[in-house]
Amino acid sequence: MMDHEFREFVDRVMDRCAIDDEDVKMLQRNILNDVVVTRDIIDVLVALDRAVAQSCKAYADYLVAVVVDFAVWENRPTGVIDRDKAHWLVTTLSAGEGPTVTAQRIAFEIAREAEHCDEALLAFAFAKGAAKEVARVAAGSTTRALLAN
Repeated sequence: MMDHEFREFVDRVMDRCAIDDEDVKMLQRNILNDVVVTRDIIDVLVALDRAVAQSCKAYADYLVAVVVDFAVWENRPTGVIDRDKAHWLVTTLSAGEGPTVTAQRIAFEIAREAEHCDEALLAFAFAKGAAKEVARVAAGSTTRALLAN
């Protein structure tokens, strides 16, 4: 269940079709600072990445950090991406027209950080051609793109 402030944030971002540095600061400091992150919140944040045409690099970086922390360290079993988590992550990250570059980066970072990772997420994270695009975007390009399946 989302709290009122988070819903207002989502509505405001969707109305403007943009996420800027100030939005990220507000999300970090005021909205999600004392909130227990859940799969529902992660699903909404990933959906914003896909739905908002203009988002800053700070949002992509924050989203990667939040999802990796939640999936690998906060969600049990700790350090392990089991079949259930892998299925949820692949479904969430690949919804719609396919994964965004940020979604692919999330999968890659989870696979890198987890002590054990189910093969479904590994296959998704290391899909042909995806690693090059993730590296290009992580190096500084801010163009929003969807990866071809």
